[in-house]
Amino acid sequence: MALRHVVSTLTLAQATAIATHAIAAGRRERMLPLAVVVVDAGGQIVTAQRDDGCGTLRVRIAQGKARGALGMGIPSRTIRDRLQNRPAFQSAVATASQGQFIPVPGGVLILDGDGRAIGAVGISGDTSDRDEYCAIEGIKAAGLGCDPPEPAPDWRESAL
Repeated sequence: MALRHVVSTLTLAQATAIATHAIAAGRRERMLPLAVVVVDAGGQIVTAQRDDGCGTLRVRIAQGKARGALGMGIPSRTIRDRLQNRPAFQSAVATASQGQFIPVPGGVLILDGDGRAIGAVGISGDTSDRDEYCAIEGIKAAGLGCDPPEPAPDWRESAL
């Protein structure tokens, strides 16, 4: 019986590039220390990076943003906007996901050249809008597409 390799369309090199560039974007914008979690299409962690001085819960929050976006098939900003007046459904999704659901900006889908979601990145550390900006910057720097394709127009204004 031969050992079979499990194939993921999101490589470790791509995931590492996303995380590294996202943290660099945060430093460039003088943000608070960030945690970045990149998951593949199955929701499995490909890489996680935590900037120096990052809070201890940030990795779990970033993971919840990424897995929530992937699980719902939409960016976490869209999840927040759609569910803000539906607390019962939001609670049900949180229960179904066993806590892997953080419905605030910072969870961004990673798209291949055909527009298919091949994973997601979640970032936590600064304000949610600024986290989302860094996720988008990291994905674009790795040469991949993302949803949303651009950060919120006023992301800079949401500084702490």
